[in-house]
Amino acid sequence: MDRSAARLNVPTPVASGPSAEATLRHVDRLINSNHYTSPSRTIYSDRFIPSRSASKFALFDIASPPEGRDDSSSAYTTLLRTALFGPDAAGLAPPLTPQKTASPPMTLPSRNIFRYKSETRQSMHSLSPFMCDDSVPGVNHGPVKAPRKVPRSPFKVLDAPALQDDFYLNLVDWSSHNVLAVGLGNCVYLWNACSSKVTKLCDLGIDDLVCSVGWAQRGTHLAVGTSNGKVQIWDASRCKKIRSMEGHRLRVGALAWSSSLLSSGSRDKNIYQRDIRAQEDFVSKLSGHKSEVCGLKWSYDNRELASGGNDNRLFVWNQHSTQPVLKYCEHTAAVKAIAWSPHLHGLLASGGGTADRCIRFWNTTTNSHLSCMDTGSQVCNLVWSKNVNELVSTHGYSQNQIIVWRYPTMSKLATLTGHTYRVLYLAISPDGQTIVTGAGDETLRFWNVFPSPKSQNTDNEIGASSLGRTIIR
Repeated sequence: MDRSAARLNVPTPVASGPSAEATLRHVDRLINSNHYTSPSRTIYSDRFIPSRSASKFALFDIASPPEGRDDSSSAYTTLLRTALFGPDAAGLAPPLTPQKTASPPMTLPSRNIFRYKSETRQSMHSLSPFMCDDSVPGVNHGPVKAPRKVPRSPFKVLDAPALQDDFYLNLVDWSSHNVLAVGLGNCVYLWNACSSKVTKLCDLGIDDLVCSVGWAQRGTHLAVGTSNGKVQIWDASRCKKIRSMEGHRLRVGALAWSSSLLSSGSRDKNIYQRDIRAQEDFVSKLSGHKSEVCGLKWSYDNRELASGGNDNRLFVWNQHSTQPVLKYCEHTAAVKAIAWSPHLHGLLASGGGTADRCIRFWNTTTNSHLSCMDTGSQVCNLVWSKNVNELVSTHGYSQNQIIVWRYPTMSKLATLTGHTYRVLYLAISPDGQTIVTGAGDETLRFWNVFPSPKSQNTDNEIGASSLGRTIIR
């Protein structure tokens, strides 16, 4: 026996004759296996070749390979063809290869697999060899939703002569009855968004100026803060002043309603709580700020009042406190921009002035600072959409832009430009779709930025009929 046979670990024959000759032929086949076709019986050697005979092809809804054919790749080929071209292609014959004998011509599928047709579209999951079922509950296999498009231009512009360019004032507010109130100089004007009718509500006289306006939640009464430190209550439907309340020594630049309770913030650093049903001008005094109060907002449940001041402080008060229950000192500039989330209880957003430029988010329930976004310019106003989890910020130095943000990722949906001065004033329509912005360029601009609660394509109450530019007085 030669050495090559011994290296193959084949027993050395001990006898001559027919059995020895058969053994030598077997060894010769092993050595020169490339020159012979595979024998019909199983050959044992030191290389592992898996057997497909025990595979359960029924699990994949494919036919088992025909008997007498030992093709280790046939199962995979059939499964791949079914996954790519559908169950109808499972019975197609494979293409000819040099190693395989000729087979009957392939019959193509009845449809053109490269034609872009709706009936041939398949999700990426259907290309998996495991054929994931799109009906599995809790798994969304639909197409990725395209980002919502926000119009980059205002659909209406109103001229607003004498609109003051003062960061600390709040001169624009939109009522639940769809009426816009604007303080221009020493007068207050009302603009009806449904009819575009302009009404002059009041004239404070030559010795006074309008510093803030704020609608009551019912939309029938308007509070007006003056430069003389007074707060007036007006019946908008009758254009009649109901009462005038004192207390502040300096101008009243911030107002916020909570049912029948009206909060007023002033340059004298104080906040007064006024119950318009009571005979007294105010029922409590809130002290804590070290400089002018320029931002005031009640939470949607009317339980918490947020205040911002020129002392770079953001305070949170409850209904009965005369001292702030929460104090946030992270801002490095005046805090005028304040907005409570209508979607999550206790979520508060605030924005800082020129030296700060940041929007910060707070959880007043856990008394925690959630996140911070540097906007790159002075933050003048914030308002949250009640229809979707998004918010709008308006800015001053140095870009005078309006930004629509998606929360909580704080990705920008749109950046709107058009104002040539700081965008100091912001209000949102009662349907939650339209915002109005005001600036020292003496214009009010109306933008469609949010979708409606039911459909993103539904026109709001202002409508396209209001396109154009008019004057508010």
